[in-house]
Amino acid sequence: MNNTAALESQIAAFFATKLHVSVPSTDADLVDTGILDSLALIELVMFLSQDLQVEVPLDDIDGFRSIRRIADLVTAARSE
Repeated sequence: MNNTAALESQIAAFFATKLHVSVPSTDADLVDTGILDSLALIELVMFLSQDLQVEVPLDDIDGFRSIRRIADLVTAARSE
């Protein structure tokens, strides 16, 4: 499993265990499906900060629209 796939698995596990929702795919739109609302976004940001130890910019909500995009944000934040 490559780093991106492992990261996507960690993020999917967060949604399953902390938010108790199953995300159908890494490309599923979390906003359009109603999975990611304002409270879930706060939980997600805390998870990224505490568990993955990255600070991601909140200025672009499109970066949080799918597990794949969130993984890309984390990867970019780690490379800075």
